[in-house]
Amino acid sequence: MPRSETELMLQGYGLTTAEMFYRLPDHQSILNSFVWQDYDLAPDYPKLFGFIEFWQDEIEGPLHSVRFTHRKLIGPGEWRNVVQEFYVH
Repeated sequence: MPRSETELMLQGYGLTTAEMFYRLPDHQSILNSFVWQDYDLAPDYPKLFGFIEFWQDEIEGPLHSVRFTHRKLIGPGEWRNVVQEFYVH
């Protein structure tokens, strides 16, 4: 069952963005770029490295380089459930 983005963030996932530079199969001197984005766990990045392995196994364009950034948007200690309100006159 797919989890919502909020549930993923509360479990420690953060938004990971990777830019992959790869060579065209027929024109090795030309570099192209591809941007990949998903929620992933730092510092192991299982989804990112899984995608890189998939790329190397299944896609003809060889990777030149990969650069990525990770941003933890919300953490379990930063969110709290408010069940009561107080009014100040």
